Amino acid sequence: MDATTGSTVRTTGLVRQFRSGTERLTAVDDVSVEIAAGSVVALTGPSGSGKSTLLHLIGAIEQADRGAVTVDDVEVTALRRAALARYRQRVGFVFQRYHLLPALTVLDNVIAPVLPRRGRADHTVRARELLDAVGLAGRERALPAQLSGGQQQRVAIARALMGAPRLLLADEPTGNLDSTTGAQILDLLLDLRDRHGMTILLATHEQAVAARCDRLIRLGDGQVVEDIDLTDGEDPADTFDRATRLRL
Repeated sequence: MDATTGSTVRTTGLVRQFRSGTERLTAVDDVSVEIAAGSVVALTGPSGSGKSTLLHLIGAIEQADRGAVTVDDVEVTALRRAALARYRQRVGFVFQRYHLLPALTVLDNVIAPVLPRRGRADHTVRARELLDAVGLAGRERALPAQLSGGQQQRVAIARALMGAPRLLLADEPTGNLDSTTGAQILDLLLDLRDRHGMTILLATHEQAVAARCDRLIRLGDGQVVEDIDLTDGEDPADTFDRATRLRL
C-alpha cells in the first residue's frame, strides 16, 4: 500500500442551512475548527447536531452557504466543478450504511469508484492489497450478501482507500455493528492511520469510539460546544476513564 501523509483541514465560519416549508434551518452554524495532519478526530453530539452535515461539507458532498473549507492550503469551497471532482476522488468516505453494490463481487465493489482511471489490471492489484490489509484476503469473489456486517464495512473501507486518500471521512462507521465488531473496525482504522498517516475525521455517538480518538469535537445545534484534546497527559489505552469523562 502507498505511504500517505495526512491532510490538514480548516473550516472558517462554516454555515449550512436547509429550508423546511417556510422555515430556514441551520444545520452547521459558524463552525471554525483546525485539524492537524495525521490526527483522528471524533465529531460527537445528539442526532441533528450537524455531525454528518459537517463531514459532507468538508468532503464537498454538500455546498456551504457561507464560510470556507481549506484542505492542505487549498480552499475547497472556492473550487470549480472539475477541480471539485478531482478533490472528491482524493478523499475517502466510509458511511454507516455500507453502500455496496449487491450484484458485484467484493473485488469489483472495491474497484468500482476508480474504474475510469488507468487499467483494470492496475486497479486489481491494488484492490487485492487493500483487501489483504483489511483482513479479507480470499473473499474477493464473494457477494456482499455472503458477508457479515463487519466484513461489509471492511470492504467499504478498502474501497475508500483505493485512491490513497490523505483524508478519510467516516460517518458512524460502527453504527450498524455490535460492540465487538465495532471495536475491530475502529482497530482497523487506527492501524491504517498509524501505518499510512492519513487524517481521519469520524462522526459517532458511541463513547467507546470517541474515547479512542486523539480529539473530540462536540456539536450542539450546529455549533461547536466543546473541543477536547484526548491525548493531553493521558495513557491512550485508558479508554474507560476517557469514556466516563466524555459522557456522550
